[in-house]
Parts: sequence; C-alpha cells; structure tokens
Amino acid sequence: MAFRELLRTNDPVLLSFVEALLREGGIGHVVLDANMSVLEGSIGILPRRVLVDADAYRQAVRTLTDAGLDKELSEQHLAP
Repeated sequence: MAFRELLRTNDPVLLSFVEALLREGGIGHVVLDANMSVLEGSIGILPRRVLVDADAYRQAVRTLTDAGLDKELSEQHLAP
C-alpha cells in the first residue's frame, strides 16, 4: 500500500477534524509523528503528518477542499 502526504499541522483540533472527515469518507489514512511530543517536550512545535492511501488521494483532497480546508493541504497536493 502506498501513501501520499495530505497535510502537516501542529494544530490538534485541525488534526482531529481532518481525521474525522477522512474516517467518515472511508479514506484510509495514517498520522505520523504523533509521538514526537515525547522528544520535543510536549510543546507542540513539530507538525504531525497526515498520509492517505495513494489510490484515494484525490478523494481526500476533494473532501478537505469541500470542508473549506484547502489552504491546509500540503503544497504538493497539486502534483499527480
């Protein structure tokens, strides 16, 4: 299974919302770097990365865009 990065954020509320949208849409995803707070001292400076199944990437972009989160998407979201 291949993944593509959808977004990076250190905003826990945004992260929770994005995960809920992806789950609701049946889009496979994973959040990386969630446990980095142990290393950074729990101050939240390191962004968490949301990766989605490559086959569902365009659907994920559309889902977040429809929710008004298009500005939160990673810069490479326009790449094929």
